[in-house]
Amino acid sequence: MWIVTDALSSHNSVSTRTWLEDHPRIHHAFIPVGACWLNLQEGWWRIFRKAALAGRSLANPDDIAYATALATSQLNSCATPWIWGRPATPTRRLRRRYVYLV
Repeated sequence: MWIVTDALSSHNSVSTRTWLEDHPRIHHAFIPVGACWLNLQEGWWRIFRKAALAGRSLANPDDIAYATALATSQLNSCATPWIWGRPATPTRRLRRRYVYLV
């Protein structure tokens, strides 16, 4: 089994490496530092936290499971392809033309 993580220092700490040595079936791979666009889960977690967990106090695991199921179904109902970064600025069709009168 492979675990893919970003280059956060806690993912490469001594305790993490020790745990991975004790579990030889699990291999660890890092997303390259210059390829943050590969880490799409960060954007998904931001949207999920905002939809499921923001402003709520969850008392027990059943509340968490319910909020998770509800947010997941709502997010899936309006799912669109993920586009990383800002959208391109719209191009102007007409340019202003200045006319100088003499």
